[in-house]
Amino acid sequence: MPDHNKRIGMMLLGAAQLSCITAHADDNSELAKKAQNPIAAMYSLPVQYNWDQKIGPSGNGMHSVTNLQPVLPFSLNSDWNLISRTILPVIDQHGLVEGGAADKSGIGDVTQSFFFSPKKPTSNGWIWGAGPALLLPTGSDDVLSAEQWAAGPTAVALKQSNGWTRGMLANHLWGLDSAPADDKEQISQTFLQPFFSYTNSSFTTFGINSESTYNWKSHQWSVPVNLTVTQLLKVGGQPMTVQIGPRYWLESNTDGPEGWGFRAAITLLFPR
Repeated sequence: MPDHNKRIGMMLLGAAQLSCITAHADDNSELAKKAQNPIAAMYSLPVQYNWDQKIGPSGNGMHSVTNLQPVLPFSLNSDWNLISRTILPVIDQHGLVEGGAADKSGIGDVTQSFFFSPKKPTSNGWIWGAGPALLLPTGSDDVLSAEQWAAGPTAVALKQSNGWTRGMLANHLWGLDSAPADDKEQISQTFLQPFFSYTNSSFTTFGINSESTYNWKSHQWSVPVNLTVTQLLKVGGQPMTVQIGPRYWLESNTDGPEGWGFRAAITLLFPR
């Protein structure tokens, strides 16, 4: 009888461990999905580094941007969330023009977006959000800033199923000052970010996206394509994703980047 009770106890312990492992895997799967959703109702802090080359009239300039991108969700009621997404760029650029006049390091202009998003997907599985976007002239130097306020609409729509995530984020910004300082061009630009990714059973995500901008004043496109590998992991119990990958400029505006660049990112996740 003691052996029989022991076997039952071991079976119950094994079942409990299996249940715990399954629940842990389900939690990670849900976390991996939310990490690929730009309007997930989850606090997160992405820190993204981008490096590009062959910039400026000389063609020898280098440019790096570290984007701090906190995401803050707010519950409005039982049906709607408000998702705040902020992009604060920290810029370092060198060699764009001879003499070093454009060699600057500092803060760029902040882009602030608000998405009103239903808490539940549509009947066919689409997740969406829409709201206003603002450009704040926070640049620490006139070389790093558009020196004007801008505003416009932004929207995102995506669908997730069987490990796949596909969608599009877009906005348009109009400059609010008809005569910006220092003869800067008034802003009128459209941003398009189609994204497509697959997350496997080990919570590794392989993705491709473009962060294309069309300048309606100069009638020029900037089209970088990013190829990324992202891994979900935990360090000291803190969930996070680590991302790395190359980028290639299919098209660029006058004196913009050319050829290959590089992206790396760490995102701290704070599931509620």
